[in-house]
Amino acid sequence: MNHDILGQTLILIPARMASARLPGKPLADICGLPMIVQVALRAKDANVGRIVVAVDHQDTFDAVTTSGFEAVMTRMDHQSGSDRIYEALTKSDPDGKVQTIINVQGDLPTIEPQTIRAALRPLEDPAVDIATLTVEIEDEDEKRNPNVVKVVGSPISASRMRALYFTRTTAPHGPGPLYHHIGLYAYRRKALERFVSLPPSALERRESLEQLRALEAGMRIDVEIVQSIPLGVDTPADLEKARRLLSAKA
Repeated sequence: MNHDILGQTLILIPARMASARLPGKPLADICGLPMIVQVALRAKDANVGRIVVAVDHQDTFDAVTTSGFEAVMTRMDHQSGSDRIYEALTKSDPDGKVQTIINVQGDLPTIEPQTIRAALRPLEDPAVDIATLTVEIEDEDEKRNPNVVKVVGSPISASRMRALYFTRTTAPHGPGPLYHHIGLYAYRRKALERFVSLPPSALERRESLEQLRALEAGMRIDVEIVQSIPLGVDTPADLEKARRLLSAKA
């Protein structure tokens, strides 16, 4: 890993209290700690830089800071996670020293530290604006599931692709692997600044996939292929699964 990248990296974890399927999600108890703190602990184990949790509620702010992590209050009316992390970036690093930002979603309490680190690898190529992750789909039902976002990419190496498109449909056509997109991103600061300044794009609206805005604007997204999909906690059943997984590791 490029040590210049590591020295300028900030992990931002957005934590939004409003959740239709799991109200108060960031504060849900998992093995005696709020879920958002469990995510911050996984980010700490990744050991790639400073960690800041972007919150929109005082209770979340208090839970994070009481546990020894840094938090910054952000607006409640952001339309996207990227807007929230950009506000958090400007507040937590007003002097512009941070040049690389990893956006780790606040509902991934069991994410492996090496998965977080993997998001940085494509940025070792200076031509890459944004990096993200994917895993090969093994389940046939996932290939047809519109809730599973697929990456269509051009192979660069055995573990990396250049993203050409993201879609909810089954793509690309023909024999060969399909890839499940993992919504964890690493941005160059200038790329994030440009991204949030752009209006929503036509394909972004059509697919309801924010990352298409970057591709339509000509930004380069490279995708690192990893071995497992982190559990996203969206429902009470997901929460119980996360509790079992972390209890087994304790």
